[in-house]
Amino acid sequence: MGRAVYRLYDVVLDDSIGRSTPDVEHERAVAIFDLVEENSFEPLGHAGGPYKLKLSLVDSKLVLGITTDKDEQVATHILSLTPFRRIIKDYFMICESYYEAIRSSTPSRIEAIDMGRRGVHNEGSQTLMDRLDGKIRVDFDTARRLFTLVCVLYWRG
Repeated sequence: MGRAVYRLYDVVLDDSIGRSTPDVEHERAVAIFDLVEENSFEPLGHAGGPYKLKLSLVDSKLVLGITTDKDEQVATHILSLTPFRRIIKDYFMICESYYEAIRSSTPSRIEAIDMGRRGVHNEGSQTLMDRLDGKIRVDFDTARRLFTLVCVLYWRG
């Protein structure tokens, strides 16, 4: 099978998750769009997709439900969010500073905050890759976009 079948064609957030702030909703929409446009997603031990990913929170755990484009069940992985709590808390604190800075600060201040935001985001993305190790193979850009969605789910949960 070619590499193109190890990818996501759709990402859905659980219906039970309510709306959030416009900034967070924007981040979510951009992450889903970017994720579907370009990703590398390989559930280990499966012959190939493309795949649909449904993300949800159940009992403070991240649930990744994976099906094929023919609605065949591939896998459900449940990850504890404990390893992400500090990173997500730091990420949202720095995001608040960033959105505030966009409205009122100098370009150099905005850039400095954004560099910090990206650093924390990268740490969360690497943690997600580590947690998916042995279950789902993703590249770093895919992990970054998934981490953004994990943050949105966690924030709302």
